[in-house]
Amino acid sequence: MMSTSQLKKLLEERFPGAQVAVRDMTGTSDHFDVEIVSPVFAGKSLVEQHKLVHQAVGAHLTTTIHALQIKTRVPAS
Repeated sequence: MMSTSQLKKLLEERFPGAQVAVRDMTGTSDHFDVEIVSPVFAGKSLVEQHKLVHQAVGAHLTTTIHALQIKTRVPAS
């Protein structure tokens, strides 16, 4: 299992300076909803943005995380 704070820390390390919000969708610590606002996503397609998030969580997607709902966006300028 992974806590929301552990997942948030993992994403903040991968996306420095990003606004990261993590919510446990079911209370079972394996279904998460994440929202990441980062300039890293500028100029990238939604698929490319989500791939970056998948890379950030790595092997956790096949072990401790069963479901990951992802919302990504670039900060408003």
